[in-house]
Amino acid sequence: MHHHDAHSVSVAGVIIDDHGRALLTQRRDNGHWEAPGGVLELSEDITTGLLREVREETGLQVEPIALTGVYKNMQRGIVALVFRCKSVGGQLTETDETRAFRWVNADEVRALASEAFAVRVLDAMDPNHPPAVRQHDGERLLSV
Repeated sequence: MHHHDAHSVSVAGVIIDDHGRALLTQRRDNGHWEAPGGVLELSEDITTGLLREVREETGLQVEPIALTGVYKNMQRGIVALVFRCKSVGGQLTETDETRAFRWVNADEVRALASEAFAVRVLDAMDPNHPPAVRQHDGERLLSV
């Protein structure tokens, strides 16, 4: 599916609650804690893909508030667009892809998620931060 010269685009939603906490999902396949999201389908616009991925992984309907960062996995050629979102409906539901949920503060994000995924959530948790542009190797951030 992936050519050596092509990128894949993914979307993720960092859902923030009324207490300023973010929702992390624990993936069934690898046990990692991340913001819900996934690969954008070729025929999909960005918002539609974001809403679909978040609904598939959490059962929640969300409203995107702002683009909070663009991240590139240099090893795999994946560009991720991350959005701060608020929940507007639905109910948290475990799925084929998700086995647990946690509402977390910034310190808990750092403790649970690898650096490359934690920073996406931390960037989204700061409403005064302009959108971040970062690159990583799948685990660690890489300097420019």
